[in-house]
Amino acid sequence: MWRRKGGRGKMEEKVKMKIDANLCAGCRICEMVCDLRHNSETGILNPKRAHIKIIGQFPKPYKIKFSGCTHCGECAKFCPTGTISLKDGEKYEENFVPGPISSKKTEIGGYAGKILFINFSRKSRKKWNTRSFTKTTMRKYLGGRGLAAYLLYKHNPKGIDSLSPKNNLIVASGPLAGTFVPAGGKITFASKSPLTGGYGNSNMGGHLAAELKYAGYDALIIEGKANKPSMLVIDDGHIEIRDAGKYWGMHSIDAEKALKEDLGEDFQIAVIGPAGENLVRFACISHDFGRQAGRTGMGAVMGSKNLKAICVRGTRGIPIHDIEAMMEKGREMFTDCLTSENQKHWTRYGTPGVTDWVNEIGAFPVRNFKGEWFVHHKHLNGETMREKIVIGDKGCFGCPMPCGKVSHATKNGAYDVYVEGPEYETIALCGGNCCLGDISDVAYINYLLDQYGIDTISGGAVMAFAIECFQKNIISLVMTRGRKLDFGDVETMEFLAKEIAEQKSELGRILALGTKKAAQILGGDSFVAAIQVKGLEQSGYGIRDAPAMALSYITCGIGAHHNDSWAITRDIEKGRKLLEGKAEWVVYLQHIRPLFDMFGTCRLQWVELPNFSLEHYPEIFKCVTGLDFTLEELLEKSERIFNLTRCFWKRENPDFGRAYDQPPVRFLKEEVPLGPTCGAKLDQEKVDYLLDDYYKLRGWDKNGIPTKEKLEELGLDFIVKDLYPDSEK
Repeated sequence: MWRRKGGRGKMEEKVKMKIDANLCAGCRICEMVCDLRHNSETGILNPKRAHIKIIGQFPKPYKIKFSGCTHCGECAKFCPTGTISLKDGEKYEENFVPGPISSKKTEIGGYAGKILFINFSRKSRKKWNTRSFTKTTMRKYLGGRGLAAYLLYKHNPKGIDSLSPKNNLIVASGPLAGTFVPAGGKITFASKSPLTGGYGNSNMGGHLAAELKYAGYDALIIEGKANKPSMLVIDDGHIEIRDAGKYWGMHSIDAEKALKEDLGEDFQIAVIGPAGENLVRFACISHDFGRQAGRTGMGAVMGSKNLKAICVRGTRGIPIHDIEAMMEKGREMFTDCLTSENQKHWTRYGTPGVTDWVNEIGAFPVRNFKGEWFVHHKHLNGETMREKIVIGDKGCFGCPMPCGKVSHATKNGAYDVYVEGPEYETIALCGGNCCLGDISDVAYINYLLDQYGIDTISGGAVMAFAIECFQKNIISLVMTRGRKLDFGDVETMEFLAKEIAEQKSELGRILALGTKKAAQILGGDSFVAAIQVKGLEQSGYGIRDAPAMALSYITCGIGAHHNDSWAITRDIEKGRKLLEGKAEWVVYLQHIRPLFDMFGTCRLQWVELPNFSLEHYPEIFKCVTGLDFTLEELLEKSERIFNLTRCFWKRENPDFGRAYDQPPVRFLKEEVPLGPTCGAKLDQEKVDYLLDDYYKLRGWDKNGIPTKEKLEELGLDFIVKDLYPDSEK
């Protein structure tokens, strides 16, 4: 167990630390460790009490402030970037740990215990109230993605328009977010998607998840529509709806800077840009100058409510069931991360580090997915990016492997911008997919889309779609007002981004609907150019010779997104032509990966660090919450949510079923022209084989709808009456 040096009543000798703020990634692990060192006897984790404070200064280095620091050296042990270290010759006890430690056990920890309801349409002056987050709901849905999906299904009226005031926006943190668990910084946004018309969600990192819980709330349910541009300000228990007229029309990064200047640096801000205000169907929600809830158009939902920003500051902390056990287990998990052989490589390159690998296996999108191998990939990879544009590392809350990259991109007076990124997905969709072969150009487009508040995955896909349609004479020079659209041209992408965000032209208004709806309007051969599933543009992996990854995309709960199941490694390991066993693996991943979203943690520690065990999570979950579940029981809860979101699709779209679980037309019609997968394409019979196997494993019928028996098995009885109204109890 952790014990204070010399016993609980004796102070340790001070050690001399050195600080290099230029290395700080802003992960705030040091704040957590400091609070546990000094205040663990309270049984509450509250980094706001720490003697050290990290202040964001994007794109400048973080500011590090000390107040009453005892120089115990504990924070230096956990700093992933070497920002805080001991001076030469100084040593600390390897087993040194805070004390005294609370022996009190909170019945259920990890939760703030309240859900905040906001209704902008309410006629009374007070437009909010709180409700308790019940133990039954905690046990059944955990939090984060699970809680968001449940609240959306229960509180959204059936069949409403996704941009109507009645479409709720759910913001939900998880029980491990903001606690002494690696990378507890994930928050979920969920709503009926304006892009797809089905279940929509997106999660993002940063610091909002922790801050919301420190303010006293596990989730927000935002209803109605404000009568003018507004912002929601949550300052612990003080709730205000303020006029946001001065920020309306501002770009996302600029608006976040202005809000922090006006409210205070310690507020965590989620904000939309012009794309969200103008209801672009794939508009994103931005936070922490580069973190986005990008997929399915959550920014448009905020815009439809006249909600410019959600601003949160919390100082209350989080009760922990067994704080000593959490510290012990948390220390083990952080140590596993920090000593992993891949930690330094991942921190140095982040997600762009996979660019070469994806290209080598023939899965890197090129020219609107016509190809899956890019000759210029070396100009876009992690090494080139690090050498050419990266100026610093950036991490989400509590992350021991900060993968965010702060970049400075310049070119011949054409642009000079700072941006977080680009991430791999942006490199794939705005780089190779649009044939940009210069990482600085990709970073510039990343910056533009971040400022407008556009998802870079859908944004890159829509721009590639538009260029192809122009070159096929489906989009005319009249529609572009005489402007030619070319692959590999930064000015073309700059033009298209502005058209989409500002909605001042017919072309912009069509493209702002997303590729599926745009193809329905444009007609002709444009549907082949629409690389989407269920209306969501596909993220950055080619699937013509990757059946497991193809199955992942077509069955994903929001559309063609990799978050639920990154199964392409299974295709490589077990054989690309093999079909047997692929469906079983996809189902397995679709239960594991969303579980992290329910916890409120990042999955990348498990994905990227060798031997980082999944078994850590039921153990730390019990320490934090007191709820005792095996990994199998936790995965069953994830399965419950996967079925619930499937039922949301069916409730909102009566024709929903197998016809929605289909790959983009291009992958069935056109072979890969070059590279390692040259000649490959998907076969409809094999797709049907995979779907049959998948549906059977899931306990769904042949049309892909959860059966009454499966719903009852998962405790989703309240859904049975919606899907099977004629069934007898």
